[in-house]
Amino acid sequence: MSHRIKARRAAAASAPPVERDEAVVSSFLSDAAHVPGGFAAGVTFPRDEAEVASLVVVATRVLAVGAQSSLTGGATPRGDVVVSTRALSTLHEPSGGYVRVGAGVPLNVLQRTLATAGLYYPPVPTFDGAFVGGTIATNAAGAATFKHGSTRRWVAAVTLVLANGDVIDVVRGETRAGAAGLFEIELTSGDVLRVPVPRYVMPDVAKLSAGYYARPEMDLIDLFIGAEGTLGIVTAATLKVIERPRRIAALVRCADDSQSVALTTLLREQATAAWSGQGPLDVAAVEYMDSRALRAVPDEAFARAGVARPPGQSVLLLIQIEVGSDEEPALTRFQSVLSGAGIQDDPHLALPGDDRGAERLFNLREAVPSSVNAIVAITKQTHPDVEKTAGDMVVPFARLAESIALYRTTLGRRGLDYAIWGHVSDGNLHPNVVPGSFDDVRRGREAILDIARAIVAMGGAPLAEHGVGRSALKQQLLRELYGDDGIEQMRAVKRALDPEWKLAPGVLFPA
Repeated sequence: MSHRIKARRAAAASAPPVERDEAVVSSFLSDAAHVPGGFAAGVTFPRDEAEVASLVVVATRVLAVGAQSSLTGGATPRGDVVVSTRALSTLHEPSGGYVRVGAGVPLNVLQRTLATAGLYYPPVPTFDGAFVGGTIATNAAGAATFKHGSTRRWVAAVTLVLANGDVIDVVRGETRAGAAGLFEIELTSGDVLRVPVPRYVMPDVAKLSAGYYARPEMDLIDLFIGAEGTLGIVTAATLKVIERPRRIAALVRCADDSQSVALTTLLREQATAAWSGQGPLDVAAVEYMDSRALRAVPDEAFARAGVARPPGQSVLLLIQIEVGSDEEPALTRFQSVLSGAGIQDDPHLALPGDDRGAERLFNLREAVPSSVNAIVAITKQTHPDVEKTAGDMVVPFARLAESIALYRTTLGRRGLDYAIWGHVSDGNLHPNVVPGSFDDVRRGREAILDIARAIVAMGGAPLAEHGVGRSALKQQLLRELYGDDGIEQMRAVKRALDPEWKLAPGVLFPA
């Protein structure tokens, strides 16, 4: 093991053509955050690492994008040449618990391919149309992070094109930072890049997508995972996979926040016991939807799910339970836990093999953010400056109840309409402003900043799974987390690897 890695040249290739036709370029000017004002020098569709490398050599500003599912403006160009990874779609047969996959492969395609071999890739974010490269770039996480962890845990190797066009193949376990806190990258020119490891301490939380990873003697691969394309362009990766689990999906109505937190606490305890072989209730995820979020969901969404609209201050929890060949022990223990938490209604269950039933429950969960986003879109028609204004907060689970109370108090005292949902088993929730005007957006941003400062004081982070991107608010949250000195340490990494600020300029922090 060494702190130095040697780059290689890509195969000779001509730079791929840059498409400048307005009809093509216009579809790449925004992402899922719908940040206005995107503009691009053109769009290109490289087919392999050689074409990516040749394009990077001749371009001055490059923004790699995948499925454009960023919620932070990270895939919204600002005069860059957009490098679409969609043609980097090679997908090899899985072997020995691993699969080699191109950066442009959508997760749903990967999962379908793995399913034919009885395999599964666990760290799937909520949007399964995201591309593999994009999920690596943001260290994406989702519902089942509670059991399976975020993307970082599952990436065994990556191939990246650096800002000078050289290529590095980074294999986990082969390159670690030296005692001096440095990596060295030997370029094909003979020059050696000395890359410092940031000295800040990351919060101890279940998921984090907040700039550059930093640990003493860290693995080089972790520097690029979560770097949002600012240090190199991922062209391919080797991912770990597991045997496809059998799963129960259960939708449970809780009377209020207090009962939902109590039940989640019990489920987490049962899961921890199951993972050590001490019980049958292997809970992989618990999703939370508060009463205000549920009010935004139209009646037809409940009807399609076969679920009655819950009354009053009810909270819905969507629970994923992994089971072996016999699900009865898990179901018996699950019912006991529900009774112990005082749950009165029978849960809606989708048993293993009932894929349609599970899909109906998951679609109801997805109707929450889509319904709130639809309200924002309608408001935007009469108030064009309105933008999605939301938090991506994570706290140590022991502070969960305190964090929910914080969200409600901080948003409520500003007179804002809001909704809260997210991955409660991780302590990761998304307080969303439901704006009626741009003034609501302005006050909402102030509220999110106040919340973020309190979350950091709890040992949490305001950037759990969506990343930072080009969002001014998210970049300010990154500064709240690590301070001015921490941002400067990140900029030192960026300068070492990309001195001309060519890759994704303006992402994470201003160029």
